[in-house]
Amino acid sequence: MDTLCKDDIVAMIRAIRSTMEEQRDHLIELDAAMGDGDLGLTMVKAFVAADEYAASSDLTDLGKLLMQAGMTMAKAAPSTMGTLAATGFMRGGKALAGKESIDGADLAAFLRAFAAGIKERGKTEVGNKTILDVMHPAATAAEQAAADAVAPAGVLAAAAAAARTGWEEAKGMQAQHGRQAYYREQSIGKADPGATAGLFIIQAMLGAVESKEKS
Repeated sequence: MDTLCKDDIVAMIRAIRSTMEEQRDHLIELDAAMGDGDLGLTMVKAFVAADEYAASSDLTDLGKLLMQAGMTMAKAAPSTMGTLAATGFMRGGKALAGKESIDGADLAAFLRAFAAGIKERGKTEVGNKTILDVMHPAATAAEQAAADAVAPAGVLAAAAAAARTGWEEAKGMQAQHGRQAYYREQSIGKADPGATAGLFIIQAMLGAVESKEKS
């Protein structure tokens, strides 16, 4: 499958929703260790809203669809991570404005804009133990795969592998943002909740495309 259409994008968002619902308690547990414990609820709220919007939208412009899904997420889950995830989708959608189908290079552009949006909105950098430590390497790997004219599934597979590596590396970092930062060295060795949510987003996107190819 060389390109993705609207139905594929809607399926991706549905897959992310399902993943967040399945992983809600796990995200709550991770977040409760050094945060306020609401991340699982936030991600479910955000992606239920995005899924319901995307499934009912008649937009054929995939960029606009993703931007509007992001805006819907921002309204449904106006917390820190809800806002960051929403910003990622809005910025990623903007990068795809006007497209009614997308290829591997477009997916890479979406992920790069997603990461850039998080970096700017969150005022953070790679190495600060955040979702950016997953999204940045995912975008870089996606760009490298896309440069070799790899199809969407391959681009997302490369992104997911890099995201997993970034997630593992983030565990060894000291938190610099949010409530986790108060724990300083105690945050080292623990999985970052935001990075975990970011990993789930990439993995769900890949899973949706792989399921389509098998059907």
